[in-house]
Amino acid sequence: MTAFSLVIASTLMVFGRLGDMFGGYPVFIGGLAWLLIWSIITGFSTSSIMLNVCRALQGLGAAAALPTGIQIMGSTYRPSQRKNLVFAVYGTSAVVGFYGGMFFAGLIGQYTRWGYYFWVGAIMIGITLASSLYAIQPDQAQKVEGRPQMDYLGAITVVIGLVLLVFSITQSAHATAGRRTPYIIVCFILAVISLSAAVYVEARVASHPLLPASIFHTRSMTPLLFALLLLFGSWGIFSVYGTFILEGFILHLVPARLLLGISGLGALGSQLLLAFIPGANANYWARVFPATILSTIGIDLSVILMTVFITTTFPSAQQGLAGGVLNSVLQLGVALTLGLTDIVQSATVDQVGLARSYKDTFWFGVGVSGIGLILMLVWGKIPKATSELTPEERAELVQVAEDELQDDVVQSDAQASRIDRID
Repeated sequence: MTAFSLVIASTLMVFGRLGDMFGGYPVFIGGLAWLLIWSIITGFSTSSIMLNVCRALQGLGAAAALPTGIQIMGSTYRPSQRKNLVFAVYGTSAVVGFYGGMFFAGLIGQYTRWGYYFWVGAIMIGITLASSLYAIQPDQAQKVEGRPQMDYLGAITVVIGLVLLVFSITQSAHATAGRRTPYIIVCFILAVISLSAAVYVEARVASHPLLPASIFHTRSMTPLLFALLLLFGSWGIFSVYGTFILEGFILHLVPARLLLGISGLGALGSQLLLAFIPGANANYWARVFPATILSTIGIDLSVILMTVFITTTFPSAQQGLAGGVLNSVLQLGVALTLGLTDIVQSATVDQVGLARSYKDTFWFGVGVSGIGLILMLVWGKIPKATSELTPEERAELVQVAEDELQDDVVQSDAQASRIDRID
């Protein structure tokens, strides 16, 4: 588990709240600028300690840009087929960037020093920053009325708890005595205490909780987020093959439950192909290649559907928070599942050998993705993404209807009083 991913997973919700407080635009631009600066500096690292510190500081920039990017897109586009297409392109861009990074990393590793990997990345980030400054006009930045306040106590307990939890799980497979190593036990206990304190603070103490309970009141939100955590965790075993922009054209035509079912089947199928791999002489095109495609289908469909779902369901004041929760689930899914997978592999390698221990990790992935598939099928009641009112507009219509009903009641009471006086 790198310092980069660890920082992202633990601070996404904090930056999501900052986006809700100040609007997505300044936090998004600031995150890209911060990521650009530290990408340049990281290329000059002279030791592993400096590299890890720089990577952690890079993670702060990425954590700022991820939820606010979703926030800006979610508030810019109304619920419609166009919005579906935009988020399909968003999902496609992630895969294109992934492969672009691998391509340039291969060239750099072959022909020059490793520092150029970060500098090429800095060039790409600079292009993204410049295009964002040009394309995202200030009047498109979210102007949030009744802004929430920062929940400092909740932020501290959540961040510390997540960092210690992920660290204790991912490092337990590499510690001298495994999960019985004293510092692993201490970190895990402190993580449980910190996260328990966070739950108490969010439920009983904070006036503006970092993670309000209302965000989970939306039907199917909790089981779908848990399913997404499992599916994205299973995807972490693979490298991504590709994605399909066509999804943006079919989200409004095909029931979301069907797409979520296909997503879960893709994740499960990818794990089964590798779990049943015959041995070292297995054919790449018959096993690994289709497993990679199925794995990509598994995670890409679910992420795009959930992104459209949360940006359509939640009001503007909670768009940043919702984006932060979604990305936190994705990052934690990879971190925790890979950490547990590493434990499975290291616990069995001495008894069954390296090749069989790898197959055990894929069987673990079968279980994880299978649970995710069941959750998707049972609770995946996401409506078709069609053109409709925004959450604010729906709330306004409800308020208008209630006001009109109240006026009718008042008028009826007044008329009844006049009749009584006449009598």
